[in-house]
Amino acid sequence: MFNIRVYGILINEQKQVLVSDELIRGKYITKFCGGGLEKGEGTIDCLKREFIEEMNLDVAISEHFYTTDFFQQSAFDPTHQIISIYYLVTPLQEITAPIRTTAFQFDDAQLKVYEATGETETFRFVDWQHFSEDVVSLPIDKVVARLIKEKF
Repeated sequence: MFNIRVYGILINEQKQVLVSDELIRGKYITKFCGGGLEKGEGTIDCLKREFIEEMNLDVAISEHFYTTDFFQQSAFDPTHQIISIYYLVTPLQEITAPIRTTAFQFDDAQLKVYEATGETETFRFVDWQHFSEDVVSLPIDKVVARLIKEKF
């Protein structure tokens, strides 16, 4: 079974990279913003929907950046193969979602969401000089982080 994921790479004017810190079923994961492609949905529509759902943020998709080119088994379901597609994105409005300064800095409301659903997330910008593959948790994101540092 294939699990298709779509992620946005947002680098702001201060050359900081947006990441999502997530607590999913007891696992702490830092990744790029985005999520799963739904049936009947295109990849760009998926990414726009994910940014609206997660951050209440309209984004423009500027260009395709990377698609997984190796086998990657899902960290959550060993019967699934992950295919991830990454785009460069630009916010079309001011970011109003809370932006944290440290990893996994969840507020009380986010912890209540976790208690109810087993998942929660928060967002932060990582300064360029501190951004590397070590910042993100997932194997495909690590490849993308290296490519971002090489390109920019």
